[in-house]
Amino acid sequence: MLNDNIKAIRKSKGLSQQELAVKLNVVRQTVSKWEQGLSVPDSDMLICISEALETPVSTLLGETVVESKVDDLKAISEKLEIINLQLAQRKITRRKILHWLLISLCMVILTISAVLIVLNSCYLGWDYNDPETAVVGVVFHAFEWLFVRLAPIILIGAIVGIFLTRKKV
Repeated sequence: MLNDNIKAIRKSKGLSQQELAVKLNVVRQTVSKWEQGLSVPDSDMLICISEALETPVSTLLGETVVESKVDDLKAISEKLEIINLQLAQRKITRRKILHWLLISLCMVILTISAVLIVLNSCYLGWDYNDPETAVVGVVFHAFEWLFVRLAPIILIGAIVGIFLTRKKV
C-alpha cells in the first residue's frame, strides 16, 4: 500500500524516481526499492517524502491512491470544451445585443432629428413674458443646441460600431 501510494503520487506530481531521490538526498535505487515494496522508509524519511510530494503522511500510509487515468483526462478535456463553447456563445450573444443597441441608437437619433426638423424651432415664436413658457422654451433650445452638436458624433460612432459588431461571414 505505501509503495503503491509513493509511486502513484510521485507520478501524479510529474517526478521521476531520480528527481524524488535528489529531493530526499537518497539514491534512485532507494526510491525504486520503496516503490517495489522491497524496503520501507523510516519515520523521519516518511515525513521527508510527504514534504517532497506535498502530501500528508496519512495519505501515504492510507488507502491506495488512484493515478489519473486517460478517461479522467478525456472527461476534463470534454468539460473544458463545453466551457469554451459556452464562453464563445456568450461572446456572440453580447456582440449581437450591442449590434442591435447601436442600430436602435441610430434610429432614435434619426427620429429625434426628424421631429426637430418638422417642429422647425417652434419655440422661437413663443411669448417669453410668461416665466413658465420661458423656462420650457430655454429647455427646448438647450436640448436642440446640444443635440445638433452631439448627434452627428454619436451617430458616426454608432454606425462605426454597427460595422464592427456585424456578423462576420
